[in-house]
Amino acid sequence: MLLRRFVSACALFFLFVTGCGSPASNSSKSRGVLITAQPNALRVEIDGQLFTEYHYKDANRPYYYPVIGPENLRMTRDWPMASPPDEEHDHPHHRSLWYAHGDVNGVNFWTDVTPFGKIVHDKFIEIKSGRDVGVIQSTDNWVAPDGSIVCTDERTMRIYNHPGMRLFDFDITIHASHGAVTFGDTKEGTMAIRLAETMKLKKPGQGHIVNSEGVRDDQTWGKRADWCDYSGPVDGKTVGVAIFDNPANPLHPTSWHVRDYGLFAVNPFGLHDFEKKPAHSGDFTIPAGKSATFRYRFYLHDGDEKQAHVAEMYADYAREAEHK
Repeated sequence: MLLRRFVSACALFFLFVTGCGSPASNSSKSRGVLITAQPNALRVEIDGQLFTEYHYKDANRPYYYPVIGPENLRMTRDWPMASPPDEEHDHPHHRSLWYAHGDVNGVNFWTDVTPFGKIVHDKFIEIKSGRDVGVIQSTDNWVAPDGSIVCTDERTMRIYNHPGMRLFDFDITIHASHGAVTFGDTKEGTMAIRLAETMKLKKPGQGHIVNSEGVRDDQTWGKRADWCDYSGPVDGKTVGVAIFDNPANPLHPTSWHVRDYGLFAVNPFGLHDFEKKPAHSGDFTIPAGKSATFRYRFYLHDGDEKQAHVAEMYADYAREAEHK
């Protein structure tokens, strides 16, 4: 309800300043989500400003970089895509925003430590720009070091045009297309973003973490929650990223692999590490020929989780999910 009221108010304001039924102008053409092809990526703009680029070639796994939030603030670190002097050069596999896992049928798709598997772009199903939403839908092959295909995925990114915030949904369906697939019990995964250095909890960062259960900062690691929010300063202004776990997801509410150095990841599989359960307690198997779908919403906002009404935004998302 909060999101719908916000969007309705923005729509009324738009009609007031432009005039209902007025002819399209050059400026109005730039409004909305525009997706264009670049040599090695897809460029995504919102209202004429860069939001992100989807890098799907010449990488060990596809990723989105940069990720630019409200007021044109860059909310993910630049390394290893660039090499600024004021960033830690740790975890080179943490490329801005990505999806991967450290144990899929025993193959490591998370890190770049040999031997490791690669998630290889196969094809695009849909690339669509739009006034209210843009869509990138593609398929990928999860390829083991010996060249065999472990599984395939179909992923959809929906980027919404909402003034004053950045909102997008990431849905991924894992297909057991080449035999049964087990996502193994490890903390190394899965739906992840690596935040700007100034946002991290660990000093000299000035960030904070909170989840839907009210657990804060270091105590959020490995805990189950409907949502989690990580906020901190970028260029002197407090901004945050909230990730929502869809209530229909397998293993909901998920566990969170969220670290003080800026890693912010959803991982429903790592129960041995997170909850000290016996090894393989978190194993998740998809039978041969079947599939499993995981859906997440990212909400990039001004202020902390209270100022951004994260709990209310999640409630809207959960109600929306119930009616799909």
